[in-house]
Amino acid sequence: VQLVESGGGLVQPGGSLRLSCAASGFTFESSAIAWTRQAPGKGLEWVSTIYSDRSTRYAASVKGRFTISRDNVKNTVYLQMNSLKPEDTAVYYCAIGSTRGQGTQVTVSS
Repeated sequence: VQLVESGGGLVQPGGSLRLSCAASGFTFESSAIAWTRQAPGKGLEWVSTIYSDRSTRYAASVKGRFTISRDNVKNTVYLQMNSLKPEDTAVYYCAIGSTRGQGTQVTVSS
């Protein structure tokens, strides 16, 4: 299993970013994929999950601002993040089961 995140960066409050997670080594189209994040000095926090039927779930802290989606041709999961807040600053990981990628840093600051 390999998961490679990209798309992080520095953005001002209220801005947007789209994260990507390129996956390989498992049956992508039948797998649920999650995004999690870890803020400085804090534990891992679940953000969102997309299932094989494309149904989705979101943490209360991001619902209405973040959108998860998947492309089963490209074996990629996306996280569109809008109306970003400083408290969204974290390393973002995609995960399947207990396996996660190396992460991508998102920093929201003016």
